[in-house]
Amino acid sequence: MRIAIVDDSGLRATVLEDGLREAGYDDIHVVPPHGAFVAKLERMAPDVVLMDLGSPSRDTLEEMLAVSRALARPIAMFVDQSDDMMIGAAIDAGVSAYVVDGLRKERVKPILDLAIRRFNAFAKMQADLDEARTALADRKTIDRAKAILMKTRSLDEPAAYTLLRSTAMNQGRRIVDVAEALITASSLLGGSE
Repeated sequence: MRIAIVDDSGLRATVLEDGLREAGYDDIHVVPPHGAFVAKLERMAPDVVLMDLGSPSRDTLEEMLAVSRALARPIAMFVDQSDDMMIGAAIDAGVSAYVVDGLRKERVKPILDLAIRRFNAFAKMQADLDEARTALADRKTIDRAKAILMKTRSLDEPAAYTLLRSTAMNQGRRIVDVAEALITASSLLGGSE
């Protein structure tokens, strides 16, 4: 597992690195948060990012949260002090673990594990949501196509659906693709839905 540590404090990065090495990780890269470090992280393609911000200014926090949004990876953020606004911004940016005043090498592995699990759980929920949205959009498209067939061919709903389904099977296409083509053709021919 490739792990990137974003830190400009050598001492704090060493604590994280020691904790990771003791936990059996060896593909560790320390990246100072200067210059084009977001692009460097993207090229590095780490599996996990640990951000050690110490006492971040608002500007530093915004830069770190930009990393979170750009990478779409599990991210654990370590800070010395926090407030509700910082916690909210970290959560909104997708930070998987937000640790206040908890930088000790024996805590690094459990926090890393937590960040990975929370990231994976959130990613699964997001994928499920995207799948449900797609299914709903497909259902609406099929319903619009059925309405066109019911009006233009004087069919009832089950017959309209059967016609869409059999056309899709005969053409080796998905039913939603046939429905979209029917809606487009009806629109081009001046039909109303």
